[in-house]
Amino acid sequence: MSDRARVDPTAVVEPGAVLGEGTRVWRFSHVMAGARVGRNCVLGQGSFVAGSVVIGDGCKVQNNVSLFDGVTLEDEVFLGPSCVFTNVKHPRAAISRRDAFEPTLVRRGATIGANATLVCGVTIGRFATVGAGAVVTRDVLDHALVVGVPARRVGWVGRRGVPLIGERDGETWRCPESDARYRVVDGALVELARG
Repeated sequence: MSDRARVDPTAVVEPGAVLGEGTRVWRFSHVMAGARVGRNCVLGQGSFVAGSVVIGDGCKVQNNVSLFDGVTLEDEVFLGPSCVFTNVKHPRAAISRRDAFEPTLVRRGATIGANATLVCGVTIGRFATVGAGAVVTRDVLDHALVVGVPARRVGWVGRRGVPLIGERDGETWRCPESDARYRVVDGALVELARG
């Protein structure tokens, strides 16, 4: 653990867990041995991080989020309060399926809304947004905005997390905050070079 990480006295960070410089672990959280948390992260009150979890730099994990074995967060991921990750598709109390954990990957800059549920084995694309309360059962494209049960794409979001506005040409999308332009190419949103 870095000397420069801040851990609330009520939190438990087991020996062997790695916390990057500037990371803060709030009240009643638990980080297990083997977990790796990057620099400048925030683990909100009541969060749990299992031993094989990897969290990149600059991530914000809000209150009451549990990250179980098999979960990887790339840099600058935001997890809303009480969002849920699973790691076994067919759990049974009487049957151990520890060897059946399925990995879940949340790519750089993605946002998961409050109370959303991610069924294990999915990848959330770069800068994608999963709406509050959504249930994600399949992969989410880069920059996609998904909502509902099960989650479906209802739009696109830019790097700033704001829904994009379709231009009159029907092919180009624009960020109302940054004025960045995007285009759908082969079903995927691609940011266009400025200039």
